[in-house]
Amino acid sequence: MRNILIVGGGYAGFYAAWNMERRLRRDEASITLVEPRPYMTYQPFLPEVLAGSIEARHAAVSLRRHLRRTRIITGWVTSVEHERRTVTVRTSDGPPFEETYDVIVITAGAVTRMIPVPGIAEQAIGLKHVEEAVAIRDRLLVAFDRAAVLPQGPERSKLLTTTFVGGGFTGVEGFGELLSLADDLLAQYPEIDPDEVSFHLVEAADRLMPEVSDSSAEWVLTELRRRRARVHVGTEVRSATGGRVELSTGETFESGLIVWAVGSVANPLVARRTDLPVDERGLLIVRADLRVGTDAAPVWDAWGAGDGAAVPDLTSAVPRVLTVPNAQHAVRQGRRLAANITASIRGGRVRPYRHRSLGVVASLGYGRGVFESGPIVLRGFLAWVVHRGYHVLAVPTWERKIRVLADWLPGLLFGRDIVSLDSVQRPRAAFLRGGRPPLTHAGESTADGTCSRAAQEEVTSS
Repeated sequence: MRNILIVGGGYAGFYAAWNMERRLRRDEASITLVEPRPYMTYQPFLPEVLAGSIEARHAAVSLRRHLRRTRIITGWVTSVEHERRTVTVRTSDGPPFEETYDVIVITAGAVTRMIPVPGIAEQAIGLKHVEEAVAIRDRLLVAFDRAAVLPQGPERSKLLTTTFVGGGFTGVEGFGELLSLADDLLAQYPEIDPDEVSFHLVEAADRLMPEVSDSSAEWVLTELRRRRARVHVGTEVRSATGGRVELSTGETFESGLIVWAVGSVANPLVARRTDLPVDERGLLIVRADLRVGTDAAPVWDAWGAGDGAAVPDLTSAVPRVLTVPNAQHAVRQGRRLAANITASIRGGRVRPYRHRSLGVVASLGYGRGVFESGPIVLRGFLAWVVHRGYHVLAVPTWERKIRVLADWLPGLLFGRDIVSLDSVQRPRAAFLRGGRPPLTHAGESTADGTCSRAAQEEVTSS
């Protein structure tokens, strides 16, 4: 009986556990998965969650519902001591504790890259988790509501200005979808002129989306600018203090919503808190068969995959090239992990991971997209259809596929749902107000619709 411990419940971790449950008999191994969130996020759907095309919960796959034989620990692995076959786990409640294992699978993924730009940590929202996508959408909807009752001026202009930092896949898809949502909102807000709405996309490189060809990247740039977006390539954000964005070109503007989508870096757990081998970027060193180590120095009973692992790309003609850190590879690496760990336990032969990319597909908002696969290049509506078709097939479980399709149908018939639930971020505010309008010290409405400290104290004392 082998005790298998999986660190991380993202694509690779979820698919490894899901497939090991099917392959391994109950008397062969027990499986434990440690993940701080009780679900796996299907990240390609986050831009559509952001735009309101998909219900937020439908972009997440419950771990407990679909991993029936796996023991789930909702917490963080803070260190790995493979020599002792032990990890330290921290949860939201109680002291840290140790978990022992026979076989460890590191699929901790990557984390958002943070660059020390003044104001970003205080002002920006990331785009890696469902909660962030929901918050961005609600922030834009609330901004339109607030701007509609303000006179034209600096405050109204700031509310209607959105800035995305990062022009890779995540940034461009999120930017395009939110821009599409803003275009639809204008039909519901006659008080707001389209020229008042300002969207900025800032990318430090001299082009967008390095994953696609130069011609497609140029088409994306032209398409976004045609939709009145201001795209700044070859430009960096120098400061965002107080929502005042300062660019390396010298341009400055006030922005009420700032989204940080500049990419990912190795998980600190893998990079600094384990005795397993890592490379200079902090990625876990694995062989082609996903066993940790090298051919000359393998690490037994340790496996790794996903965005936090340096997986060799056997389909590339260039030596020592690694697989691209994306969902397409992570899903297939998770399946290969399950097959190889099962074979290893049974004394069979493990196989190397080999997968040739199916291509790239991205949505730029409703009815717009780009798709490339070998010589096939699609842009516009047909590429958008391919994007939706591919991802509804790729999202795990039939239950989630049906829920996503059920979200899309009303959108096609009735348009987007533009109800904001931003107040769920402050569930006690209405209770504390007791039906009174939210007040500041001066007796005026607060900017975010919550009670000021004075108003809360007044309600409490009364």
